[in-house]
Amino acid sequence: MAERGALSLLSLLCLTFLYTETTAAKHVDKGSAVQPFSPFWFTVEPQDTLAIRGNSAFLNCSAHSDAATPAHIEWKKDGTFMSLVSDERRKILPNGTLFFTHVVHSKHNKPDEGTYQCVATIENLGSISSRTARLSVAGMPRFASQPLPATARLGDSQVMACEVNSDLVAFIRWEKDRQPLELSTRLIQLPSGALVISNASETDAGTYRCLVENVGSSKLSDEAELQTVPETGEERKLEFLVQPVSVTKVTDASVLLPCVATGYPAPRISWMFGDKLLEESDGRVEVLGGGSLQISNLTEADAGIYTCVADNSNTTIEAQAQLTVQVPPQFVKRPANVYAHESMDIIFECDVSGSPAPTVKWVKNGDAVIPSDYFKIIEDHNLQILGLVKSDEGFYQCLAENDAGNIQSSAQLIILDPVVALPSFPPPSLTPNTTDHVTPGSRGVGSPAGPTPSAPRDVVASLVSTRFIKLTWRQPAEPHGDELTYSIFYSQEGTSRERVVNTSRPGEMQVTIQNLMPDTKYRFRVVAHNSNGQGESSAALKVATQAEVQVPGPAPNLQAVSNTPTSVSLSWDKPLTGNGEILSYKLYYTDKSVGKEQDIDIDGQSYSMAGLKKNTEYSFRVVANNRHGPGVSTEDVVVRTLSDVPSAPPQNLTIEVQNSKSIMLRWQPPPLSGQNGKITGYKIRYRKGSRRSESETTEGTQLYKLMDGLEHGTEYSFRVSAMTVNGTGPATEWMTAETFESDLDESRVPDQPSSLHVRPLVNSIVVSWTPPENQDIMVRGYAIGYGIGSPHAQTIKVDYKQRYFTIENLDPSSHYVITLKAFNNVGEGIPVYESAVTRAQSDPDVDLYDLLHAPYTPVPDPLPMMPPVGVQASVLSHDTIKVTWADNSLPKSQKVTDNRYYTVRWKTNIPANTKVKMVNTTNLSYTVPDLKPNTLYEFSVMVTKGRRVSTWSMTAQGTTFETTPSSAPKDVTVVSKENKPRTIIVNWQPPSEANGKITGYIIYYSTDVNAVVHDWVIEPVVGNRLTHQIQELTLDTTYYFKIQARNSKGMGPMSEPVQFRTPKTSNLTPKMGPSGNQPPRDPVPPRIKDGENHILVIVIIISVGAFTIIVVVVGAFLCTRRTTSHQKKKRAASKSSNGSHKYKGNSKDLKPPDLWIHHERLELKPMDKSPDPNPVMTETPIPRTSQDITPADSGLESNPHLQQRRNSYRGHESEDSMSTLAGRRGMRPKMMMPFDAQPPQPVISAHPIHSLDNHHHYYNMGSLSSATRSYLYHQGSGYPRPHTCTTPISHLDRVDSTESVRNTPSSEPAPPATASSQASCPSEILADPEGSYHGSTTTEEEPSYSSNLPPLRSAHPHAHAHPLKSFAVPAIPASSHPSYESPALPSTPLLTQTGPPTHPHVVKTASIGTLGRTRTPMVVTVPNAPDVPETSKMLEDVDSFH
Repeated sequence: MAERGALSLLSLLCLTFLYTETTAAKHVDKGSAVQPFSPFWFTVEPQDTLAIRGNSAFLNCSAHSDAATPAHIEWKKDGTFMSLVSDERRKILPNGTLFFTHVVHSKHNKPDEGTYQCVATIENLGSISSRTARLSVAGMPRFASQPLPATARLGDSQVMACEVNSDLVAFIRWEKDRQPLELSTRLIQLPSGALVISNASETDAGTYRCLVENVGSSKLSDEAELQTVPETGEERKLEFLVQPVSVTKVTDASVLLPCVATGYPAPRISWMFGDKLLEESDGRVEVLGGGSLQISNLTEADAGIYTCVADNSNTTIEAQAQLTVQVPPQFVKRPANVYAHESMDIIFECDVSGSPAPTVKWVKNGDAVIPSDYFKIIEDHNLQILGLVKSDEGFYQCLAENDAGNIQSSAQLIILDPVVALPSFPPPSLTPNTTDHVTPGSRGVGSPAGPTPSAPRDVVASLVSTRFIKLTWRQPAEPHGDELTYSIFYSQEGTSRERVVNTSRPGEMQVTIQNLMPDTKYRFRVVAHNSNGQGESSAALKVATQAEVQVPGPAPNLQAVSNTPTSVSLSWDKPLTGNGEILSYKLYYTDKSVGKEQDIDIDGQSYSMAGLKKNTEYSFRVVANNRHGPGVSTEDVVVRTLSDVPSAPPQNLTIEVQNSKSIMLRWQPPPLSGQNGKITGYKIRYRKGSRRSESETTEGTQLYKLMDGLEHGTEYSFRVSAMTVNGTGPATEWMTAETFESDLDESRVPDQPSSLHVRPLVNSIVVSWTPPENQDIMVRGYAIGYGIGSPHAQTIKVDYKQRYFTIENLDPSSHYVITLKAFNNVGEGIPVYESAVTRAQSDPDVDLYDLLHAPYTPVPDPLPMMPPVGVQASVLSHDTIKVTWADNSLPKSQKVTDNRYYTVRWKTNIPANTKVKMVNTTNLSYTVPDLKPNTLYEFSVMVTKGRRVSTWSMTAQGTTFETTPSSAPKDVTVVSKENKPRTIIVNWQPPSEANGKITGYIIYYSTDVNAVVHDWVIEPVVGNRLTHQIQELTLDTTYYFKIQARNSKGMGPMSEPVQFRTPKTSNLTPKMGPSGNQPPRDPVPPRIKDGENHILVIVIIISVGAFTIIVVVVGAFLCTRRTTSHQKKKRAASKSSNGSHKYKGNSKDLKPPDLWIHHERLELKPMDKSPDPNPVMTETPIPRTSQDITPADSGLESNPHLQQRRNSYRGHESEDSMSTLAGRRGMRPKMMMPFDAQPPQPVISAHPIHSLDNHHHYYNMGSLSSATRSYLYHQGSGYPRPHTCTTPISHLDRVDSTESVRNTPSSEPAPPATASSQASCPSEILADPEGSYHGSTTTEEEPSYSSNLPPLRSAHPHAHAHPLKSFAVPAIPASSHPSYESPALPSTPLLTQTGPPTHPHVVKTASIGTLGRTRTPMVVTVPNAPDVPETSKMLEDVDSFH
C-alpha cells in the first residue's frame, strides 16, 4: 500500500513539473519580442585632401550594416546635398567614393574647393553622417622671394631664400648646378622653402635654384651663385640670418624651428624651453643645420616658448618663438544605444576632450537637432529628449570639432511597444565603440499575466502654482494587488508629445510636476501598476498654471561699466511689468575668482559700486521688489574692472655670474593679487657701481635676461619691475653681483674630478662627486658612463652644477663599472673609475633622501662656503610652506650684498619615487608653492658664491595643512545581499586625493538620477568604514548611488552615479506574521493566467494530500511493529489502575506543580501589544545634525519603565550598518546612545506565563532567566541552547554608532522578547532566530562574546520542568569583575555620558529575592501598554528618550 501511494505521488509531481515548465516557456516567448539594435557605422570616412588643378581627385567613404539592403551613400558640400545626376565631372562610385574626373579651379571660379561630408542611409532604419573633410586646390606657384648671389665663409653658415605659397612648400626641391641637391643634417630646407648651408666647405660653391613641380606645371626660380671664401680671423658681429617664428601644430606631427646665426668667433647655438636648457633626446628632439630645432611626435607638453641662444666668447644673442600644439577632439564618453517607451525622458551622453575645447552639435538621421522645449542640450554636450514619441526613433550622432579636426559617434534609439518589457541585459553593440543601455530611471512594462488595476479615482490638482502642479488621487476600485505604483502622464495642450513621471515609492498617491510654463494649460492622467503590469488610465484632467502677474518682471537694459580699477557703475530701467509700485531693487554681484554671490539693497535705478578688486571679472544681476515680493531676475552681466600698474614687485630675483662679461638674471612674476592686469613686460635697471642706471625690457612671458657686454671684474647692481599697459610697478631691491676678473680657461679639457662615490641599491646606483681641484678650467658638464663589466655601455650627461645622479633600471646582484669625466667645448677630461655591485632583490631598499646624507666626506672645494643654519619650515596653507634660514658668513644685519645665491631643495617620500625639486633665490627665505595637501616635506639649503659652493644644511620638516578632498571615492560597487533581495551592500575605496584624514562618508541614493541633490536620501558612514548596507528597498526598482567623502576641512566631490536594479521577486521563505500565521502569498508565478491558476492549485492540493496520507500510514505501520512486550505490560497496568480511561500522554493533561508565587495576585501582561514585536533598528554612524545628538541619561534616569520599553525595541542588526529607504523618507533618524546609568533601586520584573499546551512552550522557557544561572534557549535549535548571561554591560559593549529608528517593520521579525529577559541579560547577547545577537556591533573582523559561551549542557535536573521553577532557588549575584576568554575590541562612545559614575564592569540585574534569605510573596503589577500602532509607540519612545 505504501509503495502504491509513493508511485502515485511521484507521478503527480512529474505532471506538475512538466505543466509548470510548459507554462513558463510560453511566457518567456511572449515577453522576448525586443527589436535588436542594427549595427551601422562608417568603415572609411573622408580625409582632408590637397588636389591639383586639372588632375583627378578622390574622397573616400564606405559604410557597414547588417541590414538586408545596402546603405545608400550621398554627399554634402558645405552642408548642402549635392545633385550629381547630370554631373559628368563628379560622380559617386559603387563603394561610396566621390570621384572628380578633373578638378576645376580658377581665380573667380572654385566649384570643387570646400567642405565635404558623406551621408549613409538605410531604408526604414535611418541615416548617419561622416566627419567633414576639406578639399583644397593647390594654387599657381608664385615666388615671394628667390635665391640671391651670396658669399659663405668656410665653416660659417649661409641661407638661400625661396618662398612660395604656403600650400606648395611640400612641392619645392633644390638644384645645384642644375642637378638635384640631396639634403642632409648640414643642408636642410626650412618650412618657408629656404635652403640652409651650415659649416660651409669649398664643395658648396656653385649655382643654386629652387623649383616647384608636380602641381600641374613646374616653375623655376632665378639662379644664384654661392661663393666660398676662407675665414680671415677678424672679429665679426654675431647676428641671426634666420630667427624662429611662432607656429601652430597638431599632436603627433613634427615641427622645425629655424635658427641660423653668423659671426666670428663661430657661434655656439643652444635652445631653451621656458627657462630650462633643452637637450637632445633619443631622436625626437634634434638640432639640425647648425642650429635649427626639430621636434618629432609632438605632444601637448611640448607647447611653450622656445628660445634660440647664440653665444660666442664675445657676446650672446637670443630669439624667441612660441609653439602651440593643438589636440584633435577625442571621445571620453560616446553616446550609447537606448531602449525606451513612449512618454519617457532620455539623455544621450557625449563627453569629448581636445585643445582648443571642441564644440559639439547633435544630428538625428543626418539632420541637425535644433534645441527646443523637448530637445535640450544639458551639461554642455549631452542631448536630453523629453516626452518621447514614436517619430523620435532613429540614429543620433554627436559631432565634435575644433581647429585640429572633427570626429563623430552615433547611437540608436528604439521605442518599444508598451506591452514589451525593457530588456534588463545589454543588447549587441551598434558600433565597435558604442555601448548600450536601457533608459535610466525607466521601469519595464511586461505583458499582462493577470488582472491589472482599474483606473485611479478622484484625480485632482490639490496645489496649482505658476510653474508646478501637485496632483493627488485615490486608489483604484479594483487594485488587484497591495503595493501599487503610479505613472503620471502629462502634456501641454495643443501638443501630442506626452511626458511621464513615476511615483517614488509604492503606495504613494501624490506627485508634484515641476518646471511647467506659467499661464499654460496641461492635460494630466494617472495609471496604476501592479505586479501584472499597467492598468487602466484615469480620465484626462485639464489644469492651467497660474500667470506670473503678481511680482515684477526683469529690469531691462542692465548695463555695467568699469570707470576705475576698483569701481563699476551700473544702471537699469524700470521693469515693463511692475505689477504695482516698485519698492526697491536688490543688486546681486559675484567675484568670478571667488564664486560667492553677495547682494545689496538699492532704492534707485543706478548704483556705483566701489571697493572692488583690480582687473577682476564680476557678474551683476538685478531683481525688482514690490509688495508681493522679489520678481524675475535679469540675465547676468559680466564686466572686468580696469587694469592698473602692478602693486607688487617681481618675486625671487636671482643673479648668477656667467663669465667675465655676462650675468644671468631670473625672477618670478608678482603675486596674482599684485599684478592688477596682464603683465606686458619687465623693466630691468642696472648700473655699474654708483653711476647712473640704464634699463632694458623683456616680454611679459620672459622671466630671465642675460646681461652681456659687461666689463670684467666690475660690480653691477640690478633690479626688476613689472609692467602693464597702465605703467611700471614697484621694483625689487637692488641686488649686486661682480663679474669674474678673467674667464675660465677653455683652451684645454678639464682635469679629473677630485672624488667619486657610489652607493648601490637593488635596481639603482647613486653616484656623487666633487669638481676638479683646478677650478680655473671651464667645466660645462659631466659625462657618466656605466655598464656591466664595462663603463662604455651607457653614457649620461648632466649639468656642471650637478653633484649627484641616480642611475636607474639596473639589474639586481650585478657588477657595474662606472666612470665620470668632466667636459667642455674642447672635449672630455681624464675619467675617474669606480665599481659597485647592486644589492640582491631581497635586500631592503634605501631611501634616496637618506642616501644624499650618507656619511662620506667629499673632497672640499678651495675655501668652501659654510652651509646655511637655522633652517625653519613654516606652513602657510595646504599647498604653501615658507622656508627661512640664516647665513653665518653674512654680517649681523644678514643683508646679502654680494653675488651669492641660495639653492633650496625639497622632497616628500609619498609617493616613494618623488623626485627632488630645487630652486635658486638670493633672499634668506623662499615660499615653496604648489605642494600637496596634508603631506610631510623635508627642506635643506645650500649657498653658492661665484665658484664656491657649500654643503647642504641640516633639514627642516613641515606638513602642509589639510584641505577638502579633491577627488571622489573610487571603485564604487553595489551588490545584492545573499538571500535578502531588498537589502544591498555598497562598497567603495577612499578617494585618491583625500587631502587629509577621511572622517566620514555620505551615501546618496535615489530612484531618479536627475533629481536635485537635496531630494536624494543620504546615509552617513564613519570614515574607517568602506562598506554599508541599505535594506528595505523596493523590489524591481532602479536605484542610483553616489558617495561623498569628508575630512576635517569639509566635503569633497561626489562620485559618478552607480546604477543598480533590485531583483524582481523575493525568493525568501515567508516569515511569520504577528499572529503566527503566514501572510497570504500567491502560490503561482504572477504571469500565469486565472484558468491556469485553478488547475495548478488543484494538482498541488491533490499531491500534498496524497503525500500526507502515505506518510501517516507508513508511520503508523512502523510504530505498530516496534511496540515491545514491555510497553504492552505497562499499558495493561495503566488500564487496571484507571479503569476504562485510555491515557495517551497528551501534554494538555499535564498539570504544573503549585508554586509559592500566588498566580491569582500576579498580573502578567506583555509590555507591548504591537503587531510587530521587532521593528528594524539599524546603525547610522554619523548623526545628521547636531540637534539629533542628545545625552542618553536624561530621559531614562527617572523613567525605568521607558528604559524597559526602549529595550523591547531592539531589533535586527547585521554585520554592517543598515538603513531603509522608506524609513528615511518618513523621518530623520535620531541618536540613541548606549548608557550606563541605571536606577539605584531594585528593579522587579516579571514574565507572562504560557500554559504548557501553548505551541511556544519551549521558546518561552528559553526566554526566561534562571536566578542561579541565567540561560537563553535558541528557538531554532532542536535542543535547549544555553547562553551565559553574566556578561556585563560595560563601556566595552557600547555600540559605537547611533541607532536610527525606522518606520518600516522588519521583513524578518523575531519572536517577542519580554521585558525581564532583556533586563536580566545584556541586549548584546539576545539571540534572534538567525543565530545573531541583538544590539551587537561585532563585525566579521571583531570577536564576539558568543564565541566564548559554555558548552551545551543542562544546568539543573529540573531546569526544564516549569518556566518559573528557577524562582524557588535564591540567586547568586554576578561577580563585579568577570573574566573573559577572549577580550572584546574596545570602542569609544560618541558622546560622554552624564549619569552618575559606575564601574565599567558592574552588572545591573533585576531579580526577586536576595542571597541567603527569602521574601514573602510580592505583588507585581505590570501596566498594560497603550493600544496604539507599533510605529507610533516607537516614535513616542524615541522622542521622550531624547
